[in-house]
Amino acid sequence: MEYTVKGLSKLAGIISRTLRYYDEIGLLKPTRINSSGYRIYGQKEIDLLQQILFYRELGVSLSKIKEIIHDPSFDIDSALIEHRKALIERRKQLDLLISNLDKTIASRKGGIKMSDKEKFQGFKQKMIEENERKYGKEIREKYGEDAVNKSNAKILGMTQEQYNEWTNLASQITETLKEAFATGDPGSELAQKAADLHKQWLSFTWPSYSKEAHAGLAQMYVDDERFTKYYDKEQLV
Repeated sequence: MEYTVKGLSKLAGIISRTLRYYDEIGLLKPTRINSSGYRIYGQKEIDLLQQILFYRELGVSLSKIKEIIHDPSFDIDSALIEHRKALIERRKQLDLLISNLDKTIASRKGGIKMSDKEKFQGFKQKMIEENERKYGKEIREKYGEDAVNKSNAKILGMTQEQYNEWTNLASQITETLKEAFATGDPGSELAQKAADLHKQWLSFTWPSYSKEAHAGLAQMYVDDERFTKYYDKEQLV
């Protein structure tokens, strides 16, 4: 069956402008343009749109989706299996947060006693699982199963005070880096301060800290465009 922009947008539950935009950026082209100038979409495009919406739901950028679905090796069946795995992981995260919320409600009503640590366990676990989903395979290959598992255990074992300090350090690092970047001097006092703050931040999760490992991580930040793009973006905020 074939659909116009209006018909497919209604079927998919999106606005017509979205389909037109996908066409403009080369993400999803129509099968053809009919004699009246209408975009016409066939079964192949319908299946690809489903994939695009799955990836969007999982937080993947449009540029990355375009790269994925237009790769000659892209396989819809394999993609569906991966979508299912990712959604199951998301469901686990939501179930954990719901359980945490239920315990909190019961605790406030006097039904159970909930420790301060338990109140934030769901959020820590969610953060770990999201990190695993994005970088798990990569960091386990680089650092090994034992190191990653110990790091995750340290996060889960943090007291609320430690967790607050850890997250506050992350904010301080960003602000100090921004100030250091403005000086244009990588050897400035501000740059040294940023490095020290980063050392403190790493020490919360690393099984053991070493200058060599820290230097290696810093080099990876420089070499990996994902990190340079992130930190460059922070300078423009």
